[in-house]
Amino acid sequence: MALDKTIHLKDGRTLPFAEYGDPLGRSVFFFHCIRVSRLSCPSPKVTRKAGVRLIIPDRPGSGLSDFQPGRRILDWPKDITQLADHLGIGKFAVAVHSGGGPYVAACTYGLPDRFTTAAMLSGAGPIDSPQGTLGMSSVNKFGIKVGRFIPWLIWQALISVFYYRRARNPAADMERGDGIRPPADDEQIHKPEVWEACLRSEVEAFRPGLRGLSWDAHLLARPWGFPLENIRVPIHLWNGTEDDQVPISMARFIAGKIPGSKITICENEAHLALFPHWEEILTQLISE
Repeated sequence: MALDKTIHLKDGRTLPFAEYGDPLGRSVFFFHCIRVSRLSCPSPKVTRKAGVRLIIPDRPGSGLSDFQPGRRILDWPKDITQLADHLGIGKFAVAVHSGGGPYVAACTYGLPDRFTTAAMLSGAGPIDSPQGTLGMSSVNKFGIKVGRFIPWLIWQALISVFYYRRARNPAADMERGDGIRPPADDEQIHKPEVWEACLRSEVEAFRPGLRGLSWDAHLLARPWGFPLENIRVPIHLWNGTEDDQVPISMARFIAGKIPGSKITICENEAHLALFPHWEEILTQLISE
């Protein structure tokens, strides 16, 4: 079960977060992907077994979190600093999935002294990565290629149209993805615990509407505002060879830019590889 809490930030916004696992365990923050929320814990049971205190905050505009007008990717470390200080946590590890990629990069760039280690699971990289869209789905490729040029109001309208059906009934849209997703993801999504985790998290993410998701996607399609080469916290990347959302070429590009980083390649797995590897990932994070 998630333990829901909220803090009030210095600028007046609220930042909700959920805690899972062992409250006395090693602290690990998890930054969720686009379209989900603080309820996106891959497995509370495995998290507790690993002796991890997992903290998942809603990003602005997702779940119960206030929207932040004009937000930049580099604003996220300020929120995380306040949350960690509020919880009395000095140093911690961090893991991210998919669209959470820019936010672990921003935190390891802006807060290097707070991190013990970091893991990026099928993590999205910067839009200027050479060959980073090889093997990517046509929808994601379109967003990455043209999203940076589309004015915000038009972009928001496009996202609202594209995600309207998904937001109204996430379960039905998840079912419509059968046969379109890579086979490995179809296999994972239909495991009851994975289905429930994904559905619960999406329903909560869409609670305030689509403005937060639109802004997240808007930021993902634009320059991040800092060079990966200046990150001094090594990142352990995990990527499936069949991932069509964040292809393996993206992970290789990121690992080549951040000193000391390495990749675990998950053969014949895809975007949801974090679920079968969650215990392994947590064990690696708390061992460093």
